[in-house]
Amino acid sequence: MEWLNVTAESGLWGLLLTSFLSATVLPGGSEALLWGFLKLHPGEVAPALALTTLGNTAGGMTSWWCGRFLPRWQRLEKLPHKDKLEKWGSPALLLAWAPLIGDALCVAAGWLRLHWLPCCLFMAAGKFARYWLVAQSTLLN
Repeated sequence: MEWLNVTAESGLWGLLLTSFLSATVLPGGSEALLWGFLKLHPGEVAPALALTTLGNTAGGMTSWWCGRFLPRWQRLEKLPHKDKLEKWGSPALLLAWAPLIGDALCVAAGWLRLHWLPCCLFMAAGKFARYWLVAQSTLLN
């Protein structure tokens, strides 16, 4: 893998950008990039985890803000899973990392006007756990 010649610094910036974009509706492979980066730079686990979590949480909060500024249409008040998200509240955003439903949860949390700080903290905790597992998998090989 030395032929890639990715410096730790440029790789960390790439992780930040990719993890942000991966948390939006744009497709991204931040987990694969993190895994590859840590294979090349195993001593950079802490900054890599911090930046991927930061970028992915910022992307999720961008989705939250988009939902926050959506109007509260009457027909959306009758969504089948709206009650569950309101019941579970911001802890439901521990699943914001999940494919397909993660983006929807972030937008829905903003639309439901759930407070931003607990949403951000739960979102970050779930995303950190996912990236931590990816980082641990690099130690297995």
